[in-house]
Amino acid sequence: MQQTKMRIFSGSSNKALTATICRQLGVEPGKIQISRFKSGEIYVHYEESIRNCDVFLVQALSHPINELFVELLVMIDAAKRASAHTITIVLPYYGYARQERKSAPREPISAKMVADLLTTAGASRVVTLDLHAPAIQGFFNIPVDHLTALDLMTEYLLSKKIQNPVIVSPDAGRASMAEKLASGMDSPFAIMIKKRPEHNEAVITHVIGDVEGRTPIIIEDLIDTGSTILHVVEGLKERGAGDAVVCATHGLFSDHGLRRLDHPNIREVIISDSIELEEENPLAGRLHVLSVAPLFSQAIRYIMEGGSIATMFRNRGI
Repeated sequence: MQQTKMRIFSGSSNKALTATICRQLGVEPGKIQISRFKSGEIYVHYEESIRNCDVFLVQALSHPINELFVELLVMIDAAKRASAHTITIVLPYYGYARQERKSAPREPISAKMVADLLTTAGASRVVTLDLHAPAIQGFFNIPVDHLTALDLMTEYLLSKKIQNPVIVSPDAGRASMAEKLASGMDSPFAIMIKKRPEHNEAVITHVIGDVEGRTPIIIEDLIDTGSTILHVVEGLKERGAGDAVVCATHGLFSDHGLRRLDHPNIREVIISDSIELEEENPLAGRLHVLSVAPLFSQAIRYIMEGGSIATMFRNRGI
């Protein structure tokens, strides 16, 4: 892709994904220096001219989220002060997305704060993937392109020819995604009802749908510590289901979460490369990573050349 006025730069979070996006677009990653002073302050220097360029900054807000978020803000400010024409933020993973509403008095809505800070810093557009809550798009007063990995997941699962599957939503919030996956695979689906006694903890109370004797395919937007997934898997097993296939767009895997998924009743874990894996893979051949680089590279093409991003997907409105 020949676009002399386009520049793509990577933050510290996922340089491998940025390199793949650039390779598919036929461009070189932009030259940028990101370092830390002894005090911990972040320094950014673009090592090439970006005056009047359409700049794309790729940064997943994963671990350590606060470091990476401030780094992104500094990158935006430096690009704005270098007279970039537009600054598009490519967020493979939108951190703080689970704090998108108040569930108790005196709580923040941190997902809105992130949107405000990105916009105030100078972002022109945001491209992101499988938000925890699609309504987060409305927190921005700039364009937001919301991509989904659901088609990638569907195609891969169909290629596995899983016998007697049932698509399982771990909670009501994932029901829409589970229904679309079930439609794409022509499979039944079930919903689990759970309560959360505290953060990163869940207790399964009910299962709506028939799972007995079936292979459950659990669909999530995010796996964090893995504790909730284990409760779901064990709850399904108690109700007569077989070993589970676990699917999630974002593999955050806090607190050795990937190791926690090394469970006898999990036959496979499917994630995307939206977040770079930080720990060794204990699952041997049971972890499969799908690349979302084609989604982002095609979205960048449409942004630069024109076209409808909606045409990229069979399923919209996740």
